Amino acid sequence: MTETLSLLEELIRRESVTPNDAGCQDLLAERLGKLGFNDERLNFADTQNLWLRRGSEPPLFVFLGHTDVVPTGPLAAWDSPPFEPTLRDGKLYGRGAADMKGGIAAFVTAVERFIAQYPQHKGSIAVMMTSDEEGAATHGVVKVVEVLEGRNEKIDWCLVGEPSSDKTVGDVIRVGRRGSLCAKLTVFGIQGHVAYPELAENPIHTFAPALKDLTEEVWDHGNRFFPPTRLQVSNINAGTGAENIIPGQAEVQFNLRFCTELDEATIKARTQAILDKYGFKYDLQWRLSGNPFLTARGELIDATHAAIETVCGFQAQDDTGGGTSDGRFVAPTGAQVIELGPLNASIHKVNEHIGLGDLETLSRIYQQILVNLLA
Repeated sequence: MTETLSLLEELIRRESVTPNDAGCQDLLAERLGKLGFNDERLNFADTQNLWLRRGSEPPLFVFLGHTDVVPTGPLAAWDSPPFEPTLRDGKLYGRGAADMKGGIAAFVTAVERFIAQYPQHKGSIAVMMTSDEEGAATHGVVKVVEVLEGRNEKIDWCLVGEPSSDKTVGDVIRVGRRGSLCAKLTVFGIQGHVAYPELAENPIHTFAPALKDLTEEVWDHGNRFFPPTRLQVSNINAGTGAENIIPGQAEVQFNLRFCTELDEATIKARTQAILDKYGFKYDLQWRLSGNPFLTARGELIDATHAAIETVCGFQAQDDTGGGTSDGRFVAPTGAQVIELGPLNASIHKVNEHIGLGDLETLSRIYQQILVNLLA
């Protein structure tokens, strides 16, 4: 059994369903502390955050990850218990195997081998961990970055170990992400009997034309790095449960995954203009999950492409697809941020897994990136 596989199994055994860490960060701190990493805990509310740093000089390279995992779903649907790491057909099964304890195990062992080879490496290496990525993400990396910025501790390069790979490990490098803007709309009407609609005002009916406009709006056309901005309705709720009552209000939740052609203020203004066109009463609450970011071609992307070509023998594709990640909190500081990790095909599913060969390949890629930048 390899060091990377052994560490991953230890991490999976810890039932760290968000926002619980379940001792994962203690394990990492103990392991990297032996290599001279200073252990700092930056906990907020119910979230545990870990900042491990070796060295004090720039440039600063950071591995970023999260120790929390999503809930398992129905246990009966799993072929083996989700928190008992199980080897089967060349794969390791368990919740978090790909998202993202596999990435964590890979970069810890990559750091260990790199430091053994280059104990006097240039610059500094840090590991940032949170237990609040799969949840609300309000007390995790966003708070740690505030602390680092407050003391002028600048990150030069940040690699997020999220599962970015598509068909083969290392085939995709996420060099940016779309923004995510969530909305909760309450449309107010007048409750009444369905037999007397003239005495009521149905908020579903008054909102329906605006809903059509919102879903058909061409927000932008995207650009060479990002697809066009999309609005998706995630929930509509109204009524009392009775079939003869016109509801007094309707609640609608929707989300926009937006590219760098738009900003938060523009989206809000255009949405309000569409709603106001129809004259109904409403309340609209917004929550910005993250702004879009894009890392320009530079040392980090170049070093990563070179590492993948060295280890895997092919050229990776730069991409900005997928959802959001904690990289959105680091990018505004000016750091170069990318995401590179395991295959994403099984994440958040029952029987989540990672290929044993992929795990070792990923660790070697991470090690080679460190060699390319800090040796």
